[in-house]
Amino acid sequence: MICKTRGIVLRYVRYRETSIIATIFTESFGTHAYIINNIRTAKGTAKIALYQPLTLLDLIVYHKPNQEVARIKEVKCLYAYQTLSADMYKTGIALFITEVLNKVLKEESNPVELFEFLQNSLITLDHLHEKANHFHLLFLIKLSHYLGFGISNKSELIQELLGNNIQANDLEVILQANYLDDLLTNFQQRKTLLDYCLQQYTQHVPGFNELKSIDVIRELWK
Repeated sequence: MICKTRGIVLRYVRYRETSIIATIFTESFGTHAYIINNIRTAKGTAKIALYQPLTLLDLIVYHKPNQEVARIKEVKCLYAYQTLSADMYKTGIALFITEVLNKVLKEESNPVELFEFLQNSLITLDHLHEKANHFHLLFLIKLSHYLGFGISNKSELIQELLGNNIQANDLEVILQANYLDDLLTNFQQRKTLLDYCLQQYTQHVPGFNELKSIDVIRELWK
């Protein structure tokens, strides 16, 4: 069956001498693997740049239920990022988001809503003009609701954040904030909140463990 869908590239691995297998989170089918042949040759018509992590794609795919690896009939870029690779803060966030998504996107029951959230989040990040101090935190909080556990327990969070000068009202603002809101927190407060969010992911997402990109995030936002 030939189907049209949007997708977000999560990763790709080399396959044999000239091909790759790309893992793509699709709007229609959730996370799926696709083989792209002859992409690593001078004469190949496919462009490997389209399969870099977090690339947003318009796809026409051959889809069969329970098929482990499918094929792509047509592909084009859905949205071309303008700043993600040029801004070191955004590059750090993109690296962090990529690692998180590769750990949490497995069997999704509502891929349409989740895809819309992810696409809007990535485009918003690309459009940001100010240093995105809180983007990674708000992303984790918002994503948790799509994954079914939802970081929203204010009383539990307050206990975690005691001594870091985050009051209950400030915490309420953070939990309900949009990406463009100006939140007044310092490095220690952001670190504590990030540690708590990651703890919740570890508890609720099987196989979620230490992130390699976490040191990059902490270094950028000192």
